[in-house]
Amino acid sequence: MKSGIIVASALAAVLSMAAAGAAQAQDTEQCFGVAKAGKNDCKAGSHDCKGQSTVDSDPQSFVLVPVGTCEKIAGGSMKPPG
Repeated sequence: MKSGIIVASALAAVLSMAAAGAAQAQDTEQCFGVAKAGKNDCKAGSHDCKGQSTVDSDPQSFVLVPVGTCEKIAGGSMKPPG
């Protein structure tokens, strides 16, 4: 009986994390060209993703910011160059 409770609890935790991730995705946007080296969320190019940028303000790397914020950041762009 205890294993059933553990499985149900684990499933509930996974579902709540998925719902939280979906809500976050709707409230954020990608902002290219403003990430510090190693602080990016992802990249439109050569490396996989999070934390792999080696230079500040890489125009191909982005961070997730609240919707409407990127256009207010100097050097920020909603799209990668090219």
